[in-house]
Amino acid sequence: MGSSPPLYLQIQQHLLENIHGGIWPAHHQIPPEEQLARDFGVSRMTANKAIRDLVQQGYLTRQPGLGTFVTDRKAESSLVEVHNIAEEVRSRGHAYTNQVLASDAIAADDEVALRLGVRLGTQVFHTLIVHCENAIPIQLEDRYVNPRWVPDYLANDFSRHTPNEVLVAACPITDIEHVVEAVLVDAATAGHLDTETTRPCLSMIRRTWSGEHLISYARLIHPGERYKLRSSVHRNGS
Repeated sequence: MGSSPPLYLQIQQHLLENIHGGIWPAHHQIPPEEQLARDFGVSRMTANKAIRDLVQQGYLTRQPGLGTFVTDRKAESSLVEVHNIAEEVRSRGHAYTNQVLASDAIAADDEVALRLGVRLGTQVFHTLIVHCENAIPIQLEDRYVNPRWVPDYLANDFSRHTPNEVLVAACPITDIEHVVEAVLVDAATAGHLDTETTRPCLSMIRRTWSGEHLISYARLIHPGERYKLRSSVHRNGS
């Protein structure tokens, strides 16, 4: 017969069930350590460890003199690295799904030709995918790929493998370029993201290289109220 999990993990499970179940929404104040210690019959030190770990994981935040509150855990991506969005969602303990709206070969228009470094009218690969977290849209990915460097791109099942997974497997990414701005989107984009045209969104233009080859150009649109971008820079002291 298996042993029960440590008491601090039981407290964490209780807290996470309330958070994930929506019983405690963002900014809700959780019970204080003293109450949790009494409710679970443990020391205050054990209750403190349970809360401290969830603070470090980003589920809770402490406000001195006020208490501990549920954080607003918006979906988040790095500005300086390229990650698989499916892995990002699952790392938060959430369910990832997507909807493939387009997967085809098209002629590059002026913008695509300029961004992807090809001649106007060149045939390029195109995918349009809505990425969801717990069935809620968090990103519309409009991507163009140079077939010269990833000839089998469209042969992939994008309902099972994200474009990021496919590109990294085909051509290790060595360089990236990001341009981010706040935008208002058209009705079609708003519909895909289950938002409104009057609500601001985050637009990220991403270009990726493998060595000297410009592989991909993508426009990633995120609902502003559900997404945030993060940048972390580490500098060595002089």
